[in-house]
Amino acid sequence: MPLTLTLTEGVLAAGDEKVAFERLGNAMLKWHGLSGNAAMTRNVVGTLHVLPEGHAFAGMEATPAAFIEWKVPSFAFTDPAVQKGYFTEATAIIHELSGGKLPRDKVYINVVHAVDGAWNFDGEPMTNDEIGAAITAG
Repeated sequence: MPLTLTLTEGVLAAGDEKVAFERLGNAMLKWHGLSGNAAMTRNVVGTLHVLPEGHAFAGMEATPAAFIEWKVPSFAFTDPAVQKGYFTEATAIIHELSGGKLPRDKVYINVVHAVDGAWNFDGEPMTNDEIGAAITAG
């Protein structure tokens, strides 16, 4: 499950970007009831981008911001309780790690769903059913 975390430089203290990535990944697993699932944990992957000041925008104005984007199979993040819970927790994680400097309304989160079969786990192409079986097997 690729996570793309993009932050404006200075939003988090140097080194806290990795802490944020890990906490966001663990929160995603938690909200899907998958904490400790070996298959899922090793497939939480992603990238971290730190943009120079003035290279993130809101309302078409340069502003410090955080962008959290998940790319997931079509069955993930479908439960409104999971959406609300994760988005609330993820916003709190970034706000807290910023020392309260980044306002909550400057944390932007979205989820992109992959087409069934357009996914892989451990280097193997998989359908949603096959991903479900891998998760069940742990």
